Amino acid sequence: MMRRLLQPGPVHPRRIESFGGEPLVLRFVVQPGQTLNEGLTAPLVAAGWQSGTLTFSGLAVNPFRYVMPGPTDDGSHVAYFSAPRAPAGMSRIERGNATFGWADRQPFVHCHAAWTEPDGARRGGHILPHETVVASETTVWAWGFTDIRSETGFDAETNFTLLHPTGRSLRGARGVVARVRPNEDVTSAAEAIARTHGMPDAIVRGSLGSLVGARFTDGRAVPDLATEVLVSEGGVSDGVAELELIVVDMEGRVHQGRLARGENAVLITFDLVLEAADGIHGA
Repeated sequence: MMRRLLQPGPVHPRRIESFGGEPLVLRFVVQPGQTLNEGLTAPLVAAGWQSGTLTFSGLAVNPFRYVMPGPTDDGSHVAYFSAPRAPAGMSRIERGNATFGWADRQPFVHCHAAWTEPDGARRGGHILPHETVVASETTVWAWGFTDIRSETGFDAETNFTLLHPTGRSLRGARGVVARVRPNEDVTSAAEAIARTHGMPDAIVRGSLGSLVGARFTDGRAVPDLATEVLVSEGGVSDGVAELELIVVDMEGRVHQGRLARGENAVLITFDLVLEAADGIHGA
């Protein structure tokens, strides 16, 4: 059976929030000396985007600060974060995904990644983007929307402040911004989102979230209470979703695999962006 955890607040009746819109794609280069938040958001703000998802790899960062998934703090959350870590020297991001939105009306990214630290260890987790500084030029790919806004707000169910998409869904939209709430199987949720928006064939772009552990199709499992995850590859084909994830456990260890259907409950939240398989506009 899929593991589920009881959240501290009332269960919200709407388990998936999703909005269809006209997606755009943007390719740009981040420059050394910027904070990660500045480097990733400035081109999107200039383009008039209100929400989106980004992917990047090979990015050097120094200084670098991050947290990992952790156990509950004082019972006010079902799970929390580790204390911040700051490895001395240059770290290099192997793969990072970020959700773009707005916090207190300022541009903001929520970023999960896997990386190699100066001691050669491969670790992963949740990057603190305002305290992490870009140390090398790197190409970033972004998919986003000017007609759907994602903004932080208090979530009573989880007792966290989280990004929430808002907008009016367009009929026949070729892109979707979605948020999946706790205890929903993320693979089934991707299928439900695609079905709701008439996309039997779609590509998952970027996307990240947290799960109650993780279980893969090859039988491997991450037994931890909490994991931070990012989608390395995913899509929906003829209504059936498959998601390949990078999964970070509570010790910062990195796992990777295809998720088993019906066995991977969202822990706190999951941000999903889908693109219709017939492609989107370039910018």
